[in-house]
Amino acid sequence: MCVLYFAFGAVHPGLDKTAALPHKSCSMSESYLQNLFAERIGGRQYGKSTAIYKFEKIKRAKRAAMTANPGAEIIDLGVGEPDEMAFPEVIEALCHEARKPENRGYADNGDAVLKQAAARYLKRVCSVDNINPDTEVLHSIGSKAALSILPAAFINPGDYVLMTTPGYPVFGTHAKYYGGLVHNLPLTPEKKFLPELDSVPSEILKKAKVLVLNYPNNPTGASATPDFFASVVAFARRNNLVVVHDAAYAALVFEGKPLSFLATPGAKEVGIELHSASKTFNMTGWRCGFVAGNELLVKAYGDVKDNSDSGQFLAIQHAAAYGFDHPAITEAIAAKYSRRMDALVQVLGQAGFQARKPKGSFFLYVKAPRAALTKNGRVEFKSAEDVSQWLITEKLLSTVPWDDAGANLRFSVTFVAKGPEDENRIVEEIGRRLADVKFEFSS
Repeated sequence: MCVLYFAFGAVHPGLDKTAALPHKSCSMSESYLQNLFAERIGGRQYGKSTAIYKFEKIKRAKRAAMTANPGAEIIDLGVGEPDEMAFPEVIEALCHEARKPENRGYADNGDAVLKQAAARYLKRVCSVDNINPDTEVLHSIGSKAALSILPAAFINPGDYVLMTTPGYPVFGTHAKYYGGLVHNLPLTPEKKFLPELDSVPSEILKKAKVLVLNYPNNPTGASATPDFFASVVAFARRNNLVVVHDAAYAALVFEGKPLSFLATPGAKEVGIELHSASKTFNMTGWRCGFVAGNELLVKAYGDVKDNSDSGQFLAIQHAAAYGFDHPAITEAIAAKYSRRMDALVQVLGQAGFQARKPKGSFFLYVKAPRAALTKNGRVEFKSAEDVSQWLITEKLLSTVPWDDAGANLRFSVTFVAKGPEDENRIVEEIGRRLADVKFEFSS
């Protein structure tokens, strides 16, 4: 027990003023603040963990590789954001809107400009009819913000969220903050990286409220199909579930038209869809997108959002609206990624990886090798993380490991390159660095 002793009265002019301060009869080695952290972030143990987050390990390995190889080129195939700025016309739209006095101040839940552009976009690009921009669309400060807000509208302690793994964890993280639980559905190549919905145990389904999906998928790059989305609607109805479809990469497709969950008959009765300007228009950092779908679900999102933020700057919303009204911008971005993907698939295939071009996104997901035969001997890998660390240390190639559903590596085609000629140079360099290695894979 700690006892506080206080000195009362005036301090004598000849005494040190610290003599009037409280003193503890026990050690001050640990602040009382340590006892005040919420259990959702670790409670009394918060800040004491020595575990290192996967992406922090990658950053450290990159720094170590740069230190060990001064002046060498690190080829970053792990970055998960566009490598170029927004198009000039989008930037000009932002500047134009930022000069308008009426756009100053808090945006709250936004005005009609982005809502109407979103409805037009869903109809023109994604073949989604009958979206009411007044009641079925609200802006988001990026999809991550929407995914962090939505659990507050649905999750009570003990409720389950069904999520795919590997995947983007934000909705599940916040569901757990509210006392919710997460049931993971593995994504495997045998099932074309689509979850087996019927594999959810009945006792979990009874407590489940939300199914979270993301197609085209991060990290696998897989795309959904109309038949799969139809089965999702039926599954949601059968089990009284809300469907949240994170469509951040929806428009980055390499063939055909983007596929929206909301284009599925009955989808608007059970769910909502999240769209993002970050990947769609190279507006990463601008933080803007929209949530669309079921009117009641959109309203619930808006009510929680209204108590979470004061809205994105209207000039940014209006610039995003310009983008959604000009889908040719995204088509040009997708064409670049498609070109790069063709080249990367070829060079990785030559190195022994079972690389197949996805139908969309900017991610290429491949099975990780179990060993590498080099001129210095055989190197065994126990996990995808081992492979990723070896690639950055030995070959100066940065990737992202995923060990959630088998050992896999994620390559991204958002590496920095100054045009097609530079793209070819970088891909050829990747091939050169891997040329003296023979990889072994599990059967």
